[in-house]
Amino acid sequence: MAGLIRIRRIPVLRHWSNRSVLKLIRMWLETPVVEPGGKQGEPVKWSRPQKGTPQGGVISPLLANLYLHWFDRAFNRPDGPTQWAKAKLVRYADDFVVLARYQSPDLIGFIESKIETWLDLEINREKTKVLKLNEKGASLDFPGYTFRYYDDLRGRGWQYLNVCPSAKALKREREKLHEMTSYRQCYKPIPDLVEDLNRHLKGWANYFEFGYPREAFREINTYVRYRLEQHLKRRSQRPFRPPEGMSFNDHFRKPGLVYL
Repeated sequence: MAGLIRIRRIPVLRHWSNRSVLKLIRMWLETPVVEPGGKQGEPVKWSRPQKGTPQGGVISPLLANLYLHWFDRAFNRPDGPTQWAKAKLVRYADDFVVLARYQSPDLIGFIESKIETWLDLEINREKTKVLKLNEKGASLDFPGYTFRYYDDLRGRGWQYLNVCPSAKALKREREKLHEMTSYRQCYKPIPDLVEDLNRHLKGWANYFEFGYPREAFREINTYVRYRLEQHLKRRSQRPFRPPEGMSFNDHFRKPGLVYL
């Protein structure tokens, strides 16, 4: 079974001797949240959070690591769940997964008491769940990957753990590629645009090369070619066509477009 815990709110640090650091952190925590006005002339709205960190604040991962470092140590110490529950803790900022063959009440109680009582943090109950990964249809998203068991493709009677980019990660990537090839980029020559896309695609592929990313990479390749076709057609008053005897794929390969 795997338990997914997400920390939603981080309180102000209380035990710190460096006043300048405390002042800087307090300024981050008290930064107002600004919401743009509506289309009908509604005024801009702003508010200050009474506790926790502003949604999307860059200070959140740092504070999460400062706090949860002590949870990591308590979990892995000689009298922690690593020993008596044979559990493993995998954490990324304020998200973590606890892997164990049996999610006992003692293990769940340990996690809740350390997070909510000892560290005075708040567990996001809506995004926390205990699941048995080898059950049919069960899957786990963390972080950016989807973990799911599939039947053997050759029908040999066993399952394999499929690890691939999550649907949410693919959606974010398409949104980023759409932004990079939007009408605001019409001024950019194709070689320069391809260079920017290559740099971004290589970084994205390096992160998601673990597991079985072939289908996801094929989907991103198709989407990039489609967006570049739209970009070329948008730059010209007449419908753009590649040179005679050359396909769009060949035309994009000429300036060195990366194919995942």
